[in-house]
Amino acid sequence: MTAPTPPPDVQNVPAGRFVSGDPYVLDATAVKEPPVGWRASSRFFGPGLIVSASVVGAGELITATSLGAQAGFVLLWLVFVSTIVKVAVQVEMARYAIVTGEGAMEGYNRVPPRVGRLSWVFLMWVLMAISKLIQTGGLIGGMAAALSILLPLGLGPLSPAAMTIWAVVVTVVAIATLIANRYGLIENVATFLTMAFVAVTVLVVIALPFSEFAYSAADLGSGLSLQLPLGALGIALTMFGLTGVASEEITAYTYWCLEKGYARWSGPNDGSDAYRRRARGWIAVMQKDAIVSWVIYTVSTAAFFVLGAAVLHPQGLIPEGNEMILTLSETFAGVFGEAGRVVFLIGALAALGSTIWAAIPSWSRSWANALSIVGVFDWADSRSRNRWMQVFIAALPSVWLLTFLWISSPLVMIMIGGIAGGIFLAAVAVSALYLRRRIEPELRGGRFIRAALTVSAVAIMGLGVYSAVTTLGG
Repeated sequence: MTAPTPPPDVQNVPAGRFVSGDPYVLDATAVKEPPVGWRASSRFFGPGLIVSASVVGAGELITATSLGAQAGFVLLWLVFVSTIVKVAVQVEMARYAIVTGEGAMEGYNRVPPRVGRLSWVFLMWVLMAISKLIQTGGLIGGMAAALSILLPLGLGPLSPAAMTIWAVVVTVVAIATLIANRYGLIENVATFLTMAFVAVTVLVVIALPFSEFAYSAADLGSGLSLQLPLGALGIALTMFGLTGVASEEITAYTYWCLEKGYARWSGPNDGSDAYRRRARGWIAVMQKDAIVSWVIYTVSTAAFFVLGAAVLHPQGLIPEGNEMILTLSETFAGVFGEAGRVVFLIGALAALGSTIWAAIPSWSRSWANALSIVGVFDWADSRSRNRWMQVFIAALPSVWLLTFLWISSPLVMIMIGGIAGGIFLAAVAVSALYLRRRIEPELRGGRFIRAALTVSAVAIMGLGVYSAVTTLGG
């Protein structure tokens, strides 16, 4: 008798690496014993790699480089602080998803007070998501800019015609390759693109000391000395808000953890010791996955920051948006020849492409879950759920393309969404603190986890209040 064909998610991959069946249904017959130790756990990493792909893109490539150009090396330390301080909230929301089987949107809608059927956090997400339709158009624009420099189509680098053509091509290719909506494909491509941009950005930074833009160990030391010069507070707060995982990545991470299988493999909470052991084990795998993703996107963000500090800051250049990519590519061509330009542009394309690849399916899950919460369809119906995700996989990048063609300024578009995301991030921190109480004490984690979450939440809420006050003041 022939063996049954495995679901599309798990074809042509090592057995057991991806979950079988509906990942949003907790079934006692689908449980799997968790691995122990880093080596065994690494086989089940993946959600963090998708988040890493989403984090390091137009935001880090443009904003981290721009911040390095403004501040020089002195704020390099803040890259590490601003990325790690948000990880506790990311992990706590993922813990909630693993224990309950619910994505972040359903968790947000449980946080009181409520306005009718909807929580205030859910309503804030709606406002943030609308603003992000503008920001994420900058992703399309950033990649179109890099492609128009590498392959100008005979129309000139950054010419409106070349930018428009490449923006349309990027959008069509993204929709065509993602419409299948298979977790395994999303994770595998995100992993490849993540490794590509990490390799290229680190290679570029290592090559800088052999150029006219050489930096020294003393420069790096000054950047790690925890200084905050007078007049740099605004830049520092901007960096804290725009680097590392944002509210949308924290939200998406819960869905990727579910689709990887951490919750389904833990099984439904039947109150048994066996369940608690499995849940703690898969939560531990998730925590390792989150740590690995933090290392990846922090190294890449720091590399972009060093590019700005070493190359642009000494020249007094603070180019923005498309001009940033063009200036850096020409600088590297001047120092390392045409090969330097090509290497930099390949790294930029990998970073921007990985973000688009991860952002489209991430947002499709949040939007689809939001529709189910307001009663448009039943989230438990896997066919309807997948169909609505596919609708958003096609619709969202199309809207992003239109916003880019309308505004045509990636940096402005990124900043608009960044402000709204900073404010909503405070609501996510409040949600993490509240939803922690809905998890039984045995699965909450120890004092260190509680302390880290509290510190992280307080810092994030402080940023959110500052963003709201400065936005209203402006």
